[in-house]
Amino acid sequence: MVRRLATRCIGGGLLLLLGCFGGGPMPRPTRPGECVLFVATDGADAGDGSLARPFATLERARDELRKRRADKQLPAGATVFVRGGLHFLSQTFRLGAEDSGTAQAPIAFRAVPGERPTLIGGRPITGFAPHKGSILKADVNAQGFKGLAFRQLFFNGRRQHLARYPNYDADNPYGGGWAYADGTFIPLYKDVPGESRRTLHYKEADARAWANPQEGEVFVFPRYNWWNNIVRIAAIDREKRLITLVGDCSYPIRPGDRYYVQGLLEELDAPGEWYLDPKAGTLYFWPPEPLAGRPAYAPTLRSIVEIGNGAAHITLQGFTIECCEGTAVVLRDASDCLIAGNTIRNVGDYGGSGVSVSGGTRNGVVGNDLYEIGRDAISIGGGDCTTLTPAENYADNNYIHHVGVFYKQGVGVSLHGCGNRASHNLIHDGPRWGIGFGGNNLIIEFNHIRHVNLETADTGAVYTGGRDWISSRGTVIRHNFFHDLIGFGLENGKWVSPHYCWGVYLDDNAGGIDVVGNIVARCIRGLVHLHNGRDNLIENNVLIDATLQQVEYNGWTDKHSYWTSHLPTMIKGYESVANQPAWKTMRNMGLHPKDAVLPDGKIMTGNVFRRNIVAYRGEKSRLYRLNAAVPLDRNEFDYNLVWHYGLPIFVGQPAKDKPGADEWAAWQALGKDTHSLVADPLFVAPERDDYRLRPESPAFRLGFQPIPVEKIGPYKSPLRASWPIVEAEGAREKPTRTEQGQQ
Repeated sequence: MVRRLATRCIGGGLLLLLGCFGGGPMPRPTRPGECVLFVATDGADAGDGSLARPFATLERARDELRKRRADKQLPAGATVFVRGGLHFLSQTFRLGAEDSGTAQAPIAFRAVPGERPTLIGGRPITGFAPHKGSILKADVNAQGFKGLAFRQLFFNGRRQHLARYPNYDADNPYGGGWAYADGTFIPLYKDVPGESRRTLHYKEADARAWANPQEGEVFVFPRYNWWNNIVRIAAIDREKRLITLVGDCSYPIRPGDRYYVQGLLEELDAPGEWYLDPKAGTLYFWPPEPLAGRPAYAPTLRSIVEIGNGAAHITLQGFTIECCEGTAVVLRDASDCLIAGNTIRNVGDYGGSGVSVSGGTRNGVVGNDLYEIGRDAISIGGGDCTTLTPAENYADNNYIHHVGVFYKQGVGVSLHGCGNRASHNLIHDGPRWGIGFGGNNLIIEFNHIRHVNLETADTGAVYTGGRDWISSRGTVIRHNFFHDLIGFGLENGKWVSPHYCWGVYLDDNAGGIDVVGNIVARCIRGLVHLHNGRDNLIENNVLIDATLQQVEYNGWTDKHSYWTSHLPTMIKGYESVANQPAWKTMRNMGLHPKDAVLPDGKIMTGNVFRRNIVAYRGEKSRLYRLNAAVPLDRNEFDYNLVWHYGLPIFVGQPAKDKPGADEWAAWQALGKDTHSLVADPLFVAPERDDYRLRPESPAFRLGFQPIPVEKIGPYKSPLRASWPIVEAEGAREKPTRTEQGQQ
């Protein structure tokens, strides 16, 4: 029962008389003089915005606040309470500088307590009629989709599959459902002159008789398996079994590369598939279960909410946000804005993320649940890397899973710019990194990342790489828990998993990064990887059970193609900041790139690996793997606690012609790890991933400091979308198959 609410303006604010609704307490001003308005699905924009006569749209509430601000009636800010139900947006909801609040008088758009309004950037589709067999059809032109070639369809809360060949394999979602390009296998890192980036040679078994192949597109992982491309078909030569695409892929399509073809009516042959004829405006759909009067949904908007152009002190809280082609919530050049406690799901295509923050200062993405995202769950940027002016934007206390649905380099958090932070996030089930970063003075702390890297190779839980001299310097990675990091790739003609994956991956010359106080457990290639990095500090970490080696360093020489081809960029980047006062305090920034090459041509120097605990069980596993381009005398290893459960310790030295060079004693004779200990670290309960140390642990004698594990991951907060967090099923519950398919 809703009691009629009397309202009147007092001193520019809105006085709310007591009432109740929905069985709970009625929202009331949180500050004297605050304006309170209401929006409801059964409201009318001709109303006055009271609880009894709510507005129907967010735009009407926004415009009312603009009017009252012009009349100086918002001295204490405002809250627009949005009632539960499905709110279909006909246009992107935009807020700009004219909608700003202040620190003392903020503006908020939030859900009514106890209710969950859903903002939908699309429309329902009904009126389905039988087409053929289990396939239904509907006229979408008459339902608001005329001229819209939407690329996503949702039913019963789930994204459906565009009709494809081969079909999606729900029992083997990452390794199944693929065709493989024909031809003789080419080693991954062997360049072949004249390779094409827009032709695919298919196998005879995969020949299809499509009437209009130009309607279709190829979803393919070309060459390196780093990410995918989705490119429309230009033509098919059936005699040569050759598909030609309308544009180039990122890399050549090689024999064995996996792909599927989508967007063709002939391939609509399985439950959950759909096809849109945009010319006729007809949707064909094979529902995965009976419709039972329920509609399907398709997006009509690119973005659902945009806040920018100088907007400040605005909060968006408590919504479910779903169904759009692009990024759901966009913050651009805003300040002190907060996106908090929302559930953001089923959004984004190849270029569409959950929340994007670019520019501005002190904006937060906090306490949200984000899943089934086309690209990145959260992208955080801003700040000036030339002057090292921080933006202080942040992603904190979010629960993120099942990202990168379309773009397979999609990540949980993409962190870039200067002085930004990703903290206390739980991230799992993604195709590539949990957090990808690039910029300066970034902070990555107290995150819990697991079961990522499910569809790509050459990857890690956290990753950076820029092939320059200054990217990522000043970044701190501390007090995180990374574990069960998978990897997926082609090996000896078979697609296998786990494969070619690290924990902390500092790639392509990344330097000046602190990796301190993390727990990294269980991945195949190594727990920490430095690829020609310089001036990195790896300290006070707990490293557990990598399969091949625990720590890997790969250096370049001045003859390496990466060094010779990227040295001009390194010099340009270095010289652009070398005289900036803030950069002069950066570690070892007094060394010019052109002066970094040692007399023997080696480059990788200044890295420190100390006071770490390394424990591993694999009989053939190595402690270290260092290639021949790593100058041992210019990189420090010491004060570490190493435990191979009583087995011999091998350090991965490349000097195979020297018997015993790979052994621990020979390593120490080189002056490495001379103060380190070989001993049981005495973990509290490693079988439960409890890597706290007992008081008598020998690690403390080496100066090891306890890791604050109790602070890792999300925490209870009024800004959390849900608590306690119930983790979604994924690769932990249904592990990726070891052998996925053949080339």
